[in-house]
Amino acid sequence: MGLTKQYLRYVASAVFGLIGSQKGNIVFVTLRGEKGRYVAVPACEHVFIWDLRKGEKILILQGLKHEVTCLCPSPDGLHLAVGYEDGSIRIFSLLSGEGNVTFNGHKAAVTSLKYDQLGGRLASGSKDTDIIVWDVINESGLYRLKGHKDAITQALFLREKNLLVSSGKDTMVKWWDLDTQHCFKTVVGHRTEVWGLVLVSEEKRLITGASDSELRAWDIAYLEEIEDPEEPEPKKIKGSSPRMQDTDETEDGTLEMDEAPEDRILTCRKAGSIMREGRDRVVNLAVDRTGRILACHGTDSVLEVFRVLSIEEIQKKMDKKLKKARKKAKSFDLIHSPQGELKAVFLLQNNLVELYSLNPSVPASQPVRTSRITIGGHRSDVRTLSFSSDNIAVLSGAAESIKIWNRSTLQCIRTMTCEYALCSFFVPGDRQVVIGTKTGKLQLYDLASGNLLETVDAHDGALWSLSLSPDQRGFVTGGADKSVKFWDFELVKDENSTQKRLSVKQTRTLQLDEEVLCVSYSPNQKLLAVSLLDCTVKIFYVDTLKFFLSLYGHKLPVICMDISYDGALIATGSADRNVKIWGLDFGDCHKSLFAHDDSVMYLKFVPKSHLFFTAGKDRKIKQWDADKFEHVQTLEGHHQEIWCLAVSPSGDYVVSSSHDKSLRLWERTREPLILEEEREMQREAEYEESVAKEDQPAVPGETQGDNYFTGKKTIETIKAAERIMEAIELYREETAKMREHKAICKAAGKEVPLPINPILMAYGNISPSAYVLEIFKGIKSSELEESLLVLPFSYVPDILKLFNEFIQLGSDIELLCRCLFFLLRIHFGQITSNQMLVPVIEKLKETTISKVSQVRDVIGFNMAGLDFLKRECEARSEVMFFADATSHLEEKKRKRKKREKLILTFT
Repeated sequence: MGLTKQYLRYVASAVFGLIGSQKGNIVFVTLRGEKGRYVAVPACEHVFIWDLRKGEKILILQGLKHEVTCLCPSPDGLHLAVGYEDGSIRIFSLLSGEGNVTFNGHKAAVTSLKYDQLGGRLASGSKDTDIIVWDVINESGLYRLKGHKDAITQALFLREKNLLVSSGKDTMVKWWDLDTQHCFKTVVGHRTEVWGLVLVSEEKRLITGASDSELRAWDIAYLEEIEDPEEPEPKKIKGSSPRMQDTDETEDGTLEMDEAPEDRILTCRKAGSIMREGRDRVVNLAVDRTGRILACHGTDSVLEVFRVLSIEEIQKKMDKKLKKARKKAKSFDLIHSPQGELKAVFLLQNNLVELYSLNPSVPASQPVRTSRITIGGHRSDVRTLSFSSDNIAVLSGAAESIKIWNRSTLQCIRTMTCEYALCSFFVPGDRQVVIGTKTGKLQLYDLASGNLLETVDAHDGALWSLSLSPDQRGFVTGGADKSVKFWDFELVKDENSTQKRLSVKQTRTLQLDEEVLCVSYSPNQKLLAVSLLDCTVKIFYVDTLKFFLSLYGHKLPVICMDISYDGALIATGSADRNVKIWGLDFGDCHKSLFAHDDSVMYLKFVPKSHLFFTAGKDRKIKQWDADKFEHVQTLEGHHQEIWCLAVSPSGDYVVSSSHDKSLRLWERTREPLILEEEREMQREAEYEESVAKEDQPAVPGETQGDNYFTGKKTIETIKAAERIMEAIELYREETAKMREHKAICKAAGKEVPLPINPILMAYGNISPSAYVLEIFKGIKSSELEESLLVLPFSYVPDILKLFNEFIQLGSDIELLCRCLFFLLRIHFGQITSNQMLVPVIEKLKETTISKVSQVRDVIGFNMAGLDFLKRECEARSEVMFFADATSHLEEKKRKRKKREKLILTFT
């Protein structure tokens, strides 16, 4: 048997060149006690924390695979909720940068995240039309709210009431009572999608933004306030009319639907409209924490900032607007400093972050740009990449500039303005670089000074390809003017100094019949391969420029190609999604490989080997073996089309660029890669993806569309259910062994040692029942219900008996009651119809009530003790603790006493 060929695995090393992705939103975060200095931005599957003052990246919250779509900081500033494209949500600690809490409940991308006032609950909206309320402290889902018919755009908690208001692309605004988890009111005064909403004026006014240029304002009145005769009538706001104030008819002629008076909790009547400057849809609405500043931006280049006036200010400043900060913003966030200054941070579509400040108290205040983050990435897509000869520097070129990066630190060490760069390479010696542009020019830059040394008009059309000659004395260019030109390096006298500088001169020209897309020298510099627009590759002799071979077989033009280090093979990649491997001796096609699901954009051999990499528009990078014609490895990470890649001269590093604005570095490890194991891992990954797409398990008593459980089935929940089943099986086996052992000992009349199970021994020689409890305690809180949901009923009787035993011992009462009540809920019919389980349920009822009462008494005693300590501390230091919570409670008591007085007066 022959030896198996060994490969070395390439793994993702870093993401750089990206300031912020366009799919998510930007938010201010609090670090080291400072507000308004740090921002969090989505960066593909990661989240970057930027210091606006220094312009530096200070923290990376590592993602897994899917792209970030939504960010929301917690009220205490210690955590950041991150929503992903696959519907998952992770809670990261801003102190440690770790994400230990994961919520899986949505089937599509998360579109909205919002904490409640205390940060204990998190509401998430998704493209799957559902809203899920999560318990952040218990790390579990509370309930799922169904009602919207299209993607959720916003969901907000109310501070004073246990209510939630949501908007969606179904043109609806819905009010939810979180005590009963049902929608009690639907506002239908919109003709188009509702893209955002905010609450202002102490949550007594709702502002909504739709697909038109109108911001609609709605007055909110609660039931107890409607019954209060002393409550004044709502004041008009700017843009309202008497007709709007007196009727429920909206401006576009529709009538608002109100529920019956006995069912409603509040009224939501249209108060007026604010006309925006922009004419397109609202992209985002935001309000600062004080509720006084409202900002809105659409698809154009205008951010409009409004100040929410008090009743006194409305009379004085009815027609005033603040100036607009004009920038093409993708998303923004606001923060109001204690000094009264308003700060707005923008994540722009061209991979840029800007910070503006505005003083609302100054008349006709102008927004001032205070800082921006630009050096960390290009403004447009990177179309060319190159490595220096020492593997340390990386060159990236885009439409507006070229950047030189340090490969080890991932820092940008030089930025030079250029024309639209399409191809590039480092000049031997790594002191200069040559750039080929879209206008057909050659640009020569000096890296030490960052200056443009020379610009040469090389081609009449786009200069698509450059290839450095193996003797390093010159290079060849191919362009859209159907010509291939040969160039030599030379030293010329610098006009500005006495020293000589590097220059280039043209020596020969090869005229062809078709546009040239790619050129490549053979390692011995005897042959030149030229890819043409007619889908062929022509091979010419370099010395005489005579035709040697024609490689034909691709159905679409060859976009990329490369020749192996020994000159034996040439690999070509085409827009027809195929890669063909040819022999350079006779021009025969050795193999045709279906490489990618979209066009093959780049191809490069690994130095000193017959392995090569391909990059495609299908967002994947693949490694191939040109000798065995096998697919070796797939590198996944990019979220958009990949434009180019570069392999370092040592072959240890690969860098790639994509339409998602990111540059990714891949590093060759010492870990051997076995093809059979790689195929097995790929099959497992495909199975895991198929499991996540399966339907949820059916629960008796619920229809298919009425699944209100918050979680969803994932491979983790299935593995957790399997661990529970394995633990129950072990418990059954060990229990049977114990019974047999007792019978043997009784028959023998002496004690016989019982062999210990190695699994129980690994857990510290615990009992089988204690092992089952350890398995339950090891399941993540957010995955517990879903794991029990996929558990077969045949294991439930044993679990119920064990729960009775555990609860009697008084250990983990909260966890056990949570599992018990959930199992009773989903298996109610089968449990009640099983006569053998009746005594078990009766015993469980007795023990559960007793133990829960004991736990409640302990908690009550502790709360009373804390309250006593609080009063003692306040009496000694004369400082009020928990000021916000105390004032909130006192305000509720005051309102309650006021209602009671009114009732007594009416009586």
